[in-house]
Amino acid sequence: MAQVKMQTTANLSVPPMSPMVLPLPVTAANTLGLPSAMNGSIPESAASCSSPTAGLADPAPSSNPPAPLQDNMANPKEKTPMCLVNELARFNRIQPQYKLLNERGPAHAKMFTVQLTLGEQTWEAEGSSIKKAQHAAASKALNETTLPKPTPRPPKNNINNNPGSITPTVELNGLAMKRGEPAIYRPLDPKPIPNYRANYNFRGMYNQRYHCPVPKIFYVQLTVGNSEFFGEGKTRQAARHNAAMKALQALQNEPIPEKLPQNGEAGKETEEDKDANKSEISVVFEIALKRNIPVSFEVIKESGPPHMKSFVTRVTVGEFTAEGEGNSKKLSKKRAAMSVLQELKKLPPLPVIEKPKLYFKKRPKTILKTGPEYGQGMNPISRLAQIQQAKKEKEPEYVLLSERGMPRRREFVMQVKIGNEITTGTGPNKKIAKRNAAEAMLLQLGYKASTPLQDQTEKLGENKSWNGQNVGFPEPTSSI
Repeated sequence: MAQVKMQTTANLSVPPMSPMVLPLPVTAANTLGLPSAMNGSIPESAASCSSPTAGLADPAPSSNPPAPLQDNMANPKEKTPMCLVNELARFNRIQPQYKLLNERGPAHAKMFTVQLTLGEQTWEAEGSSIKKAQHAAASKALNETTLPKPTPRPPKNNINNNPGSITPTVELNGLAMKRGEPAIYRPLDPKPIPNYRANYNFRGMYNQRYHCPVPKIFYVQLTVGNSEFFGEGKTRQAARHNAAMKALQALQNEPIPEKLPQNGEAGKETEEDKDANKSEISVVFEIALKRNIPVSFEVIKESGPPHMKSFVTRVTVGEFTAEGEGNSKKLSKKRAAMSVLQELKKLPPLPVIEKPKLYFKKRPKTILKTGPEYGQGMNPISRLAQIQQAKKEKEPEYVLLSERGMPRRREFVMQVKIGNEITTGTGPNKKIAKRNAAEAMLLQLGYKASTPLQDQTEKLGENKSWNGQNVGFPEPTSSI
């Protein structure tokens, strides 16, 4: 157990205190407890080996400056000097001991002096906190100690050497797509474990009676084009990754094939690959469906004792008939399908029927939005926007030019711009000014005026009082 001894000296500004020893429990290889500071200062938290302590160097001048820390301490996975000292002490079977020798300075800028003892060697260092002083002393001890140091552990070897989080199967899929060759995985059944049935009552057969369980190993066959690879692993996914890594090592340096197989050959290969992952019964039903042939399975015989039943199933596919036998109905049905498949594969291939392409004529537009008479009853703003969309041109741009008049007699001036054409409109509010500007632009472009909306514009411009009566405001007279 490492200990920190706190001592007082005669030249301290604080009242004398009795020496106090606080135990530092080392709960793990990378954790070291710390004592509380003296004279009411804030205690420091425990140091962790997994996270370095930033700013260990003390900027204040001292008679014995600490040695510089390691440059790689910025990495959070690197170990701190105190952690390395603990490993060094465990390797040499000694206990590191930290002593607080001195504490000086005001409360806001205290300086602590810590002494580290390793066997018969001692080192002293200063810091603005006890923790920083301890780290500085530990760093100094690591650089100057004569004790034998433990050999560093080698880094863990990653099974997947691919950069990032890309798995070998994903990388192989991308390479196979570039080559135009699909990557097909087929699980392989492991070899059966031999069962040694010996006379258990025979003396000397202890080792045969109690066998250790053999770990299960999965095997996978990978086919990429004309190449085959085999992988093994503790899980099926690990076996797939192993096979994919072998395929990557073999195919990465090979050139990409230029000539692709013909459509017919490629179609046959893909169909065979698809059928390899299907059961024989499913393939029989698919062939019968394509050729419009009826399929029927029938159990025609059942024999044997209850614990050793034997079933015979007959399958009929059109003119073809086959039988299969097994110790279960499912197995006998599968064997019957395997037998009839040999006959169905001898049938001539079906003719390829190309579907006629449907041609749709585009209907002519019955409404011409660009005509001069289009949208006479519409809002001028919407009408102008639709005309620009029909012409596939830029939509009109509206800008508020000015706002004048008394608070209750406002007058707004709005400008609209389309290409090089610019018009303005005025009104008691922005909405009416914008509408009038759009109406002026329509007239300037050669379109007919939106006459039905003029009445609405006049109605919107009328102001009504709280009881619904029209309140008219006298027009401002300009005296020139």
